[in-house]
Amino acid sequence: MKSKTIVIICLFCAVTALALSPPALIPAPQKMELLEGRFSLGPDTRIYVDAASRETGNFLAAKLRQSTGYKFKVVTKYFSSQPVRDGILLTTKSAGTNLGPEGYELTVNTHSIVIRAPEPAGLFYGAQTLLQLLPPEIFSTKVVASFDWQMPCVQIADWPRFKWRGMMLDVARHFYDKPEVERLLDQMARYKLNRFHWHLVDDHGWRIEIKKYPKLTKVGAWRSGVGFNIDPKSTTAYGPDGRYGGFYTQADIREVVAYAAARHITIVPEIEMPGHSLAALAAYPQFGTGDGPFTIPLQGGVNPGIYSPAKDGTFQFLDNVLTEVFQLFPGQYIHVGGDEVPPGPWEKDAACQALMKREGLKTPAELESWFIRRIEKFVNANGKILIGWSEIASGGLAKNAVVMDWIGGGKEAAAAGHNVIMTPTGFCYFDYCQSLDRSLEPHGFAAYLPLRKVYSFEPIPADLTPPNDSYVLGGQANMWTEYVASTNHLEYMIFPRLDALAEVVWSPKESRNWEDFQQRLQVDEQRLDKLGVNHRHDNSVKLGEWTPSQLSSTNVTLEWDVTGKVQGPGQYRVTLNHDHGDKGLTIVSLALLENGHEMARDAHAGYTGIEQRKPVYVLDLPTFKPDAHYSLQANVRGEGGTDSYGSVGWVFVPKK
Repeated sequence: MKSKTIVIICLFCAVTALALSPPALIPAPQKMELLEGRFSLGPDTRIYVDAASRETGNFLAAKLRQSTGYKFKVVTKYFSSQPVRDGILLTTKSAGTNLGPEGYELTVNTHSIVIRAPEPAGLFYGAQTLLQLLPPEIFSTKVVASFDWQMPCVQIADWPRFKWRGMMLDVARHFYDKPEVERLLDQMARYKLNRFHWHLVDDHGWRIEIKKYPKLTKVGAWRSGVGFNIDPKSTTAYGPDGRYGGFYTQADIREVVAYAAARHITIVPEIEMPGHSLAALAAYPQFGTGDGPFTIPLQGGVNPGIYSPAKDGTFQFLDNVLTEVFQLFPGQYIHVGGDEVPPGPWEKDAACQALMKREGLKTPAELESWFIRRIEKFVNANGKILIGWSEIASGGLAKNAVVMDWIGGGKEAAAAGHNVIMTPTGFCYFDYCQSLDRSLEPHGFAAYLPLRKVYSFEPIPADLTPPNDSYVLGGQANMWTEYVASTNHLEYMIFPRLDALAEVVWSPKESRNWEDFQQRLQVDEQRLDKLGVNHRHDNSVKLGEWTPSQLSSTNVTLEWDVTGKVQGPGQYRVTLNHDHGDKGLTIVSLALLENGHEMARDAHAGYTGIEQRKPVYVLDLPTFKPDAHYSLQANVRGEGGTDSYGSVGWVFVPKK
């Protein structure tokens, strides 16, 4: 084996004219040297482990066996100076101490594979990289017969950029059972994500069994229908009495926690308070503000069901609930929500007003901070750390609390010395649509979050300087499920956007390259196919781009040659996407020309920028001439300036 001395520091496109094809690894590693030669995996390949790596060795053997059919023998090896031959070695011995607790070194040569890491987590991530070095067929759920299982020879040193690499799943709006949750955990592990934020409680459902308060699941886990104006047949989560919902027993929780831990994922439960609590108050109305009754809604929005901090027993109830939660989740973090608390119920409640007067609190925001500080004392006393959404900082931030920033405040919290997890809506909310053309997307929120924007996410604010930037623990994706009631739909919304998020929070910022990522993503989508994981396929055809130099503050005509992209008579749905820049683009009209003659036009007013207003144009082509020249013309102007970069694409709907 000879090195070609090709060093790839995350940018795989750094491969030179020596033409060795770099592997499609997601997330991209910190450092990789591509070597000559290939390693062949065969039925006689052994996996050598020590005590610290045995669990990962068994995991890897099971994964490899699923598609190869080989019964890999896992051997505890006596570590001598003799190198391993025709085998895979996983060990914590002699690993570089600079790799950190999740880093690893992976060496593949023609006769052996060695994964070294200081800790078991790094070994596990090295094994995930090893799997991606193999052809996508390695992820098949059935044996692939007579296949040549080869991987390129490489030298990799890798470690994560951020400590917190997360994914949140909301199971309160729509319930996902234990196997469905574990299926998502498997994919998180593949992308080296290490935090699963489990949103277990909200207005629309209580999903965790609490022994001391059985009505939380008997009443709070069910509602009269699926709600949210979605098809009742889109889900099967119905009880024997026809009510919609479900919950996890404490045995279920323990099994999922263990399943995640085996994949080096820590589960962070969220128990919402003081707002988003109608499901709990429907079961125990005595702890709510007002007299009730409280009912579980079938739609979204901010509801007035909030806990009363002035009522006897409210904090004892919450302390008892959290005590059982602490026993189920060994991780150090507990999320208590704290978002979207409507001030009205507290402002109208005499007992809450009296409490505010006694405590010297002037606003409902200050009362919420008082509430959160009271809960934090209990959380800290039990050896845990409290996390809350952005709003917990609005009336004064609790001493040790972590801010999960979705609408702002993260930069300020970090500057004040608080740990922060960044998850802004514009980059991390995977319930947002993936196309501006809503006709091409399933029912959901109107907001728009394309793959490229997820990839452009930067967790550390631009003007947050050292040492305060170190308080940004990382970032996560959020999958809210108001309109997502099935695993098939869930996976469509998550993948491949999770590929992009995973690379943002693992790989170096300076190495990020959109074109290179797209190339690697093509291979990862093959892996998703082999795994049977649904994902969004971008069926649009890119027609062209625009840049500031082409624009003016007055109307101009942009034109793109689309001759080879017109497929026949039918409907062409054209979308103008603002990719980056501070200014937007006003669109007056679009037209499709055949040999210079206008064949179709859509002249409605549109706008594409940070906000979007009708940027989709429908062109109906009645006939098609294979030998004709076709062009697309857009009449546009820069709005408030010309700093706009964008792309134009269309989807063809054939004429019936």
